[in-house]
Amino acid sequence: MDLSIVDLAPIPENGTATEAFEDTVERAQHAEKLGYLRFWVAEHHDFTDRLASTTPEVLIPHIAAKTDEIRVGSGTVLLNHYSPYKVAESFGVLDALAPDRIDLGLGRATGNPVSDRALQEDRSQQCRSDDHAEKIDEVAAHLYDGFDDDHPFDDLKIARSRDSVPDVWVLGSSPSSAAIAGELGLQYCFASFIRPGPAVQAFETYRDRFEPSAYGAGPAEPKGALAVNVTCAETDEEAARRRATAEASRQRLQRGELDKPPIRSADEAIEELGRVPEPTPTPIEAGEWPRQISGSPSTVRDLLNEMTAQVGVDEVVIQNQIADPDNVLESHELLADAFDLTPR
Repeated sequence: MDLSIVDLAPIPENGTATEAFEDTVERAQHAEKLGYLRFWVAEHHDFTDRLASTTPEVLIPHIAAKTDEIRVGSGTVLLNHYSPYKVAESFGVLDALAPDRIDLGLGRATGNPVSDRALQEDRSQQCRSDDHAEKIDEVAAHLYDGFDDDHPFDDLKIARSRDSVPDVWVLGSSPSSAAIAGELGLQYCFASFIRPGPAVQAFETYRDRFEPSAYGAGPAEPKGALAVNVTCAETDEEAARRRATAEASRQRLQRGELDKPPIRSADEAIEELGRVPEPTPTPIEAGEWPRQISGSPSTVRDLLNEMTAQVGVDEVVIQNQIADPDNVLESHELLADAFDLTPR
């Protein structure tokens, strides 16, 4: 199994975005040495007291310049806010800077209504939600010269490297995003840490709808990955304790308590939850996945093997909300050992 990472660039206590990005680069370099395949950075807005990763297209080249081989990309670019042509231009340039190492993950999301409005070019109307497939296809067509000869965009050219093109992924957490990925013939990553319930259905939809891209923008056969929130420690009990940060943060989000200061330790999270989380049970049935899993290396290996077998993929993108930065690095190390990754 291949392992990858999606990073949120959390801002350390009393720290700044500068320190957050330094930590992100350290995690990327660490991941490369351990043998991880990809290192993606997220796009979040109006969380700048806790998350610094607002513009993946700016952070990606910095990480690529500080690493040598690991693929670097977006997890995700929120395409509902942007022009497909501009996104394609940006990632064409990124591919020119780091040939054959760039992934372009495309998704959509809405968040704070104020930041959503601030991101819109036309503030007289809300973002459309029915043109997502059209916009993804347009980005891919710009990058892969996929427009018909009579299309008005056919003469537009993208600055790029000589021989490579960014890998285009559709990222989502529903069967509708899976259908888009399949119909466009692109790679698909399902975010189970957002909405684990429809994972199996989403991948079934993806495979049922898959048609290879007419202009070579994707794989010849369906290719997918599963994004999972994972906390790994030496024992199941310690991993569950560290998972408390993710659980408490999730409960705050569900209650709409986004104005509270970030949770800075597992002990603080446990106090807020009023309990120590139980270890993740094994086995886990399809449709009953938790949003976060935890365990010792052998437990997590078994859990991820079960989950990927249920959806039929062989790559997991690791996300976490572990409070202690050293524990994050330890979790990545233990996972690499559990899956026998080859150091790069």
